[in-house]
Amino acid sequence: MTTAQLIEIAKMSEAQFLHELQSSRNGLTSNISHQKLKTEGANVLKQEPKTHVLFQFLDRFKDPLMLVLIMVAFISFSTGEIVDGTIVIVIVILSSLLNFIQEYKASTAAAKLKQHLSSKAMVWRDRKLIEINTANLVRGDIIELNAGDLIPADVRILECNNCFANQSALTGESMPVAKQSQTLDGQNYDLNDLTNILFAGTSLLTGTAKAMVIATGNQTQFGNIATNLSKSSDDNEFVSGIKRFSILIVRIITIFVIVIFGVSLIVKGDILHSLTFAVAIAVGLTPEFLPMILTVAMSKGSMQMANKGVIVKKLTAIPTLGSMDVLCIDKTGTLTQDKIKLVRCLDYEGHDSANVLLHAYLNSYYQSGLSNPMDEAILNFRKVSIRDFHKVNEIPYDFNRKKMSVVVKQGKQQFLITKGAPEEILDDCVCIQKGEHCQSITIKRRLIYQQLYEELSQDGFRVLAVGIKKLPDTQQKFGPNDEHDLNLLGFTAFLDPAKADAKAALDELEAMGIEVKIVTGDNELVAAMICNQVDVKIKGILTGQQVEKLSDESLAKKVEQTTIFARVSPDLKNRIIKAIRQNKHVVGYMGDGINDAMSLKTADVGISVANAVDVARESADIILTHKSLHQLKDGVDQGRRTFGNTMKYLMMGISSNFGNMFSMLGAVIILPFLPMLPIQILLNNFIYDLSQLTIPSDKIDMEYIKSPK
Repeated sequence: MTTAQLIEIAKMSEAQFLHELQSSRNGLTSNISHQKLKTEGANVLKQEPKTHVLFQFLDRFKDPLMLVLIMVAFISFSTGEIVDGTIVIVIVILSSLLNFIQEYKASTAAAKLKQHLSSKAMVWRDRKLIEINTANLVRGDIIELNAGDLIPADVRILECNNCFANQSALTGESMPVAKQSQTLDGQNYDLNDLTNILFAGTSLLTGTAKAMVIATGNQTQFGNIATNLSKSSDDNEFVSGIKRFSILIVRIITIFVIVIFGVSLIVKGDILHSLTFAVAIAVGLTPEFLPMILTVAMSKGSMQMANKGVIVKKLTAIPTLGSMDVLCIDKTGTLTQDKIKLVRCLDYEGHDSANVLLHAYLNSYYQSGLSNPMDEAILNFRKVSIRDFHKVNEIPYDFNRKKMSVVVKQGKQQFLITKGAPEEILDDCVCIQKGEHCQSITIKRRLIYQQLYEELSQDGFRVLAVGIKKLPDTQQKFGPNDEHDLNLLGFTAFLDPAKADAKAALDELEAMGIEVKIVTGDNELVAAMICNQVDVKIKGILTGQQVEKLSDESLAKKVEQTTIFARVSPDLKNRIIKAIRQNKHVVGYMGDGINDAMSLKTADVGISVANAVDVARESADIILTHKSLHQLKDGVDQGRRTFGNTMKYLMMGISSNFGNMFSMLGAVIILPFLPMLPIQILLNNFIYDLSQLTIPSDKIDMEYIKSPK
């Protein structure tokens, strides 16, 4: 099911979507569910059959250069040059075996997604609530969910009580998401905005819900990711380059063999000798040690990178990392500390306020519902003495009110302390409290309040407002109706701050000619503020909704003028990576969530971290032991050394081989005999190539590392 189809269901009334899926609040009958199961299939992730390990090994021989060497060996055996043919075959087998051993790991990226689906579900069938295997869920089933449950399918919420979901695995948003059952009525939505939809593989943190299944198996959002992971990814830039080079060599060798065979036949008149000589020339032109040199260079590079905390899963990713010129990252945990911190507590005029901190602290300390990162940030901001206060009661958070309250007592006086969305708190306030004095909320004061809130939001802060109200000492029952006629205290402003070393790491990457782009599920204001903190020059900003409206051609042009891509879904991340690659850039992508898995495969080189989710690690080519741009810079450095040494062999080997063979072509025309015997040509070529096996250990100039050619 596409995002657009999900949005349509989110905007339908309850009667409409129940009718759409031929269901009711009482659920399906057993007969209907069995029929749907036959037509729609089980609620499982379908995968492509795994390739047998033998075929994975044989796949190495499909490389054009390997095919050239196999052809050369075949011709050598056909003409009686057994030794030469054997040498070439041994090189081919050893290179393929080394490469296979280094890279071989079970490809279980799609299978890892199954761990995020629960095995049992409570479902209404024949007007009874029963427990069934989640594989037997079908569209139209009505299920019951409780706090802690993993969501077994994409569902539309019918009833919801104090529901918060953890969607970080799917969207990358670390904050708990409030859920509700009302129909959405706006126009512009993305996955993060679908508050009446729960997604397969995410989890319900708090509350209870009754919901209808709207998509199962590969039709869910997780299923879409699994389907894309099953598809083979395009070759990275280095592999594509080697293939193009191999095809070029084949064409040149073919022309050379035909010309030399023709000239030798005309001059010498001996078909067998002319053919043998032409085959020797073909072998002499072929850089038969290239696969061996590549494998040794990359194996050595992978060991050196491992010593620096960079684990290489795919050998060809090493030179690709070295030639990377665009790096796409999510800001969370890479540029930032991946930890929400309370930065400021302000009164309504924007001055720091200990009174706002005290009451925000009391609210967070005494609430017993969902402990979200903002509450933790308030409690960790500073030690606050609250021994004079005692909890009386609380009013839990819900989606409609967008706030929560606690009732505390200081001496004999009872207070209601409310914390929540600034626009909701302001609507419930009648005056502004500053110290012991209260001022009525005039139009001018309301504008000052709103302007401060908007400025904080535009600076990228997440903002909560705090209000307070005195209650009668004798009051014992409390509810949402008490959250009116409040006194406004002020704001709490939160931020996931930038890492101290992020700027230095970005400067190092920029010095190496690598442009960094931010691709995040967070909003554009937060992303822009972090970029400003670490001195990233922002050329432009695109949101997910804007990207969706662009054609592939328009997006390819826009990505060149864009630094920040905000509020983007996994599908849009993939489109962005493809658009950058379309412009002939070598693209690296760094991510650690399930929502990053497709982009990790699409990029020329996928980079993840050791503590990433399983599917991200499996999809990546390179894994960092720590989520650090400094560590990545070390990897790029080693990649460029490997790439540089590989190019040395190509330049030296090709120039030498072609020089020798051109000499042979000239000599065969002038001399009445063969200038060199075939065995002499092959021996000369073999000894020369053998001496170049030390190239992977050669040093590289710093100028080349800064700007590879």
